[in-house]
Amino acid sequence: MKKTILQPDNVCKPMGTYSQGVKVTGNTTIYVAGQTSVNARGEIVGIGDMRAQLRQVHENIKAVLESAGATFDNVVKTTAFVTNMEEYRKASDIRREYLGDYFPPSTALEITRLAMKEFLVEIEAIAVI
Repeated sequence: MKKTILQPDNVCKPMGTYSQGVKVTGNTTIYVAGQTSVNARGEIVGIGDMRAQLRQVHENIKAVLESAGATFDNVVKTTAFVTNMEEYRKASDIRREYLGDYFPPSTALEITRLAMKEFLVEIEAIAVI
């Protein structure tokens, strides 16, 4: 897969951990369903703790990607649904741990509630290998 980050001169540079766009060439697309902070035993990790939930969400995404022969390097788009945008922004270092210096195009939305009241964040991803 080849990725080219898109940053047109007439569009503001990102103020966070994302890119304006990415051009991708590859053969296989992987769609990762929205991941929450439920671990492999079905337990909710980090009730009331955005950082703990974000870490579990990223571990879940990592596991799904690995099952398809992919890594976070293959991610070309993410969408995050959060119940508190300020807490999500404060935990951006966790995103950096998993994505390194490459930030795919991303959308983050603050919503009233996720599928279970204990969930603070849900993230879906698209990857290409």
